[in-house]
Amino acid sequence: MAHVPAAERRPQLVQAALDLMSREGIAAGSTRAIAAELGVAQATVHYTFGTKKDLYRAVVEQLTADFIGQVRAASPGDGPFGEQVRTLVHALWDAATGEEGRCVLLSEFGALAMRDADLQEIMLALQREVEGTATEMLTALAAAHGLTLPMPAREIAVHFLSGFDGLTARYLALGAEPAAEPDADTVRALDLLVATTVGLCLAAPAEIP
Repeated sequence: MAHVPAAERRPQLVQAALDLMSREGIAAGSTRAIAAELGVAQATVHYTFGTKKDLYRAVVEQLTADFIGQVRAASPGDGPFGEQVRTLVHALWDAATGEEGRCVLLSEFGALAMRDADLQEIMLALQREVEGTATEMLTALAAAHGLTLPMPAREIAVHFLSGFDGLTARYLALGAEPAAEPDADTVRALDLLVATTVGLCLAAPAEIP
């Protein structure tokens, strides 16, 4: 391939890594394999990123940006507060379990982070960004409806995301393929999660421990 500046090569390598890892898993994402995916020399990967940690960070950041961008692009519609929350939650589910297999890849990164301090740092940054985005979107939606939340929006967002993460973990444990329709139990659990989240948002302050 012709010489390409590092600033242009970087996103190409990140996308090549994403494509490869989505198909074959993180373990297959060696610098040699990523280079072959794009059709460049292995040295190009090392020159562009320096270390594998830098490459992993770039891949996780791109995954996060794509994930959050898809959720932000979803319109909550014009219905009541509860219906709008449900619409956004289902958009979040679609973003997590869609054809790109983001939750599969992020789950693999999370498992690796249990044994890798560098990767743990990367995943912690991702978690904070997702929580911050959920807090921001919940705050904006409540303000649009003139609601005063009975507790900090971040606490509600963390509560919701904890349940959501559990449902995506169950989805993976059942061996569901990306973009597969959720089973009836998952649909019911997702609806219950929406209901409890809306209930927290609409509760009187005295009802919150």
